[in-house]
Amino acid sequence: MMTDQHDLPAGEFSNWLQGTRKAQLEENGADVPCGECNACCRSSYFIHISPEEIQTLARIPKELLFPAPGLPPGNVLMGYDENGRCPMLSDNGCLIYEHRPLTCRTYDCRIFPATGMTAGDKDKVLINQQIQRWKFRSDTTDALNRHSAVKAAALFLREHAENFPAGFIPGNATQLAILAINVYDVFLKEIETSGKNGRPTPDIEIVNAIVAADAAFERECRAKRPK
Repeated sequence: MMTDQHDLPAGEFSNWLQGTRKAQLEENGADVPCGECNACCRSSYFIHISPEEIQTLARIPKELLFPAPGLPPGNVLMGYDENGRCPMLSDNGCLIYEHRPLTCRTYDCRIFPATGMTAGDKDKVLINQQIQRWKFRSDTTDALNRHSAVKAAALFLREHAENFPAGFIPGNATQLAILAINVYDVFLKEIETSGKNGRPTPDIEIVNAIVAADAAFERECRAKRPK
């Protein structure tokens, strides 16, 4: 396991953001330069597995799975051991790496430094240490604005959660960071608009714009994914 604490290049921000949104749209695996790090596999994560992931389900003992609360039948979660480790993690790496869950394939801990968030509290110490090491590069004003917009989206969602429809704000940090990335365009427009006229948009208008942007993103996701 990697133990040094030097900075890690997270990539050019605009390129990373474009690739991350594409991965969300098409449910492609995230291309993360993990190296020897497996902190996410040791950070007390519940792993969602959908009923369509037949090859994955066939390789996980059924006693390690339980129904996913709030999701349709067939959706399951895999938990972790008393040390926060995924039960599929061995000393030699993931036992089912070639057939690992989509949740694992799409996980990219760079979403947290991108949004100015941490992954959680006490049970996320290892992944938070890795998060602190990632350093994005922003080569243009546009990239700087996009990074500012993503962080502003995450902050607004956290600070104005009570203004959104019930259930809209995710209950965990990973989903919240992804939501911020999916709707950051609202804040990019805000940065550009407020820079021109100096007048901030009322909070309720931003809330409505976020809800609409998320709905549009979900429609685009459904259109791009295989039927």
